[in-house]
Amino acid sequence: HRERQRFVDKNGRCNVQHGNLGGESSRYLSDLFTTLVDLKWRWNLLIFLLTYTVAWLVMASMWWGIAYLRGDLHQVHDDTYSPCVANVYNFPSAFLFFIETEATIGYGHRYITERCPEGIVLFLFQSLLGSIVDAFLIGCMFIKMSQPKKRAETLMFSRAAVVSQRDGKLCLMFRVGNLRNSHMVSAQIRCKLIKSRQTPEGEFLPLDQCELDVGFGTGADQLFLVSPLTICHEINSKSPFFCLSQRSLRSEQFEIVVILEGIVETTGMTCQARTSYTEDEVLWGHRFLPVMSLEDGFFRVDYSQFHATFEVPTPPYSVKE
Repeated sequence: HRERQRFVDKNGRCNVQHGNLGGESSRYLSDLFTTLVDLKWRWNLLIFLLTYTVAWLVMASMWWGIAYLRGDLHQVHDDTYSPCVANVYNFPSAFLFFIETEATIGYGHRYITERCPEGIVLFLFQSLLGSIVDAFLIGCMFIKMSQPKKRAETLMFSRAAVVSQRDGKLCLMFRVGNLRNSHMVSAQIRCKLIKSRQTPEGEFLPLDQCELDVGFGTGADQLFLVSPLTICHEINSKSPFFCLSQRSLRSEQFEIVVILEGIVETTGMTCQARTSYTEDEVLWGHRFLPVMSLEDGFFRVDYSQFHATFEVPTPPYSVKE
């Protein structure tokens, strides 16, 4: 078994990091909403807490500043004096007034008087700013929680791919399955072969991507994924594996990236699940064990045999040979 760097992990994570962006990093700020959604949860929660904490302290300071500039803090015990905000005589009371206003609690002990135009303007500004911050941050958190990434964890791929004959043709096959009872609407599967190659002009392509036909012309790539399915790529003269034999498989270095896309039936959001197979995970002369059985009035799927394979007689030669 040869350990090497993968382009896509088995769990679907792409091993690509972008560096030396220079001035292009400003593009992340121009799309701030997507940047926040793409952040990890710990950073999202930290930004969420810091934004609200800073906004609360700034707005409370502005209310305290108005009371200080008007001299309300020195007229606390004067019953004839009309302050800007009743019962605001220090910073904690100004902070409590802001929280009561922002959260629409309204205890009634602190309130704006009609003789404070600057307080009315600040109240309108606070209402507008609070609505914008709530819409942005709460919308960001909602979108992040509703992302269908977790749905991809209930879509299974076989740990290995196999090469064997089907209908008299040599085929590369792997298995996909759906662990949930809810269906994937308009499920479609695609395969990419990642392999280094050199062009006739001498240009070296380190991660050249080539499409593997898994039934695009016949519609076999459109899946009705209610039970585990075996996806088949026919190795013919148009296939990149036309010259692949059992012996040459030991010396090859490639990666097959599988992409399964569909619409989650319960939410209507598009979900994508990915995995990959390296040359060490391709078993020549194997076939998948059956997992379907007929019970009393229904079909049962035995997922304990989902990854299991068994050897079958398969010619060790390539299709070209």
